[in-house]
Amino acid sequence: MSTDVTVATPVVPSRSGHGRGPPPTLAPVSTIGRWRLSPERYRVICMFALGLLGIIVVSGAAVRLTGSGLGCTDWPNCNNERLIDVSSTHAAIEQINRLFTGLVALGVVLAVLGSRWRTPRRRDLTLLSWGLVAGVVGQVILGGITVLVDLHPAAVQAHFLLSMVLIANAVSLVYRAGLPDRRRVPRVALDLRRHVWLVAVATSIAIVLGTIVTGSGPHAGDEKARRFGFDIGRTVQAHSISVWITVALVVALMWRLRNRAADRAVLDGPLVGWICVAFLQGAVGYLQYFTGIPPAIVGIHIALATILWGITVWTIETMRTTPAEAGSIEAGSDEGLDELGRLVDDGAEEATDVADEVAERAR
Repeated sequence: MSTDVTVATPVVPSRSGHGRGPPPTLAPVSTIGRWRLSPERYRVICMFALGLLGIIVVSGAAVRLTGSGLGCTDWPNCNNERLIDVSSTHAAIEQINRLFTGLVALGVVLAVLGSRWRTPRRRDLTLLSWGLVAGVVGQVILGGITVLVDLHPAAVQAHFLLSMVLIANAVSLVYRAGLPDRRRVPRVALDLRRHVWLVAVATSIAIVLGTIVTGSGPHAGDEKARRFGFDIGRTVQAHSISVWITVALVVALMWRLRNRAADRAVLDGPLVGWICVAFLQGAVGYLQYFTGIPPAIVGIHIALATILWGITVWTIETMRTTPAEAGSIEAGSDEGLDELGRLVDDGAEEATDVADEVAERAR
């Protein structure tokens, strides 16, 4: 849709007064320039889009957990006769989830438009926002395929994993929208950055194994839906082991940070959040397993997994910042070291005075 309008630009008559000049000309004027969006307000829009993406992950899980995955047996229509059908509970649940996708689409479209209206404009934010659009379109198509293949577990698994890609994209967009510049430099040592990426890979593996547990468990979305056929006990064990390995990696990372004040100042917050959510997630996981996998607890488990993944991506993003912020952090660290040096010197001087006084009295 074009956003150009035209306005008449009159021509001033010549001084000689002989006749009139040419007729008024029409010049295009873009209306995009009239819109201005501050970086702070644009970040709010990005947070709104991220929130909607997180909600639809949980609502999609609710469709499966209530056995409503085939409440609508067709796509994009609900069934052969109606586009929208709420004649049964299962159909209503599935229909609400599909309609909520429209609200998610609105959120990501606002993110794209906001990236164009943002002042100053940044190409990296525009690309990330378009990534959200591509992901939502992919989700809609994959959701339709999932219904058409009668909730095959591989399709359901792919649908959830694509949601995690979208969450990662949105978290990166929210974080980078808060930076004043697109240029970023590392503010964490290389060995620690590698360790964080190792944690991210381990977290990804745990999530993938979790989807295999889901594809082998009882909550398929419909009583007649296929299952992977793996032994549920062994898949749960593999998933649990992967989670504990990931937790051990995070604990090891926090141990390495104990004597590295500058790196710890960057990573402490995200890692503490990660470990708290991970232990809560583990507790919920064991609770759902030993209580017969009740749907409500499974839904909480999925919500916590989404939050944990978001924190993982946020931790990766915090390892880089703009050159200006890196300079201020370095300056702050230098000031802290100077203050520490002054305290050490004062302490040493005072200790020397006390020693001299003791020696003088001993004489």
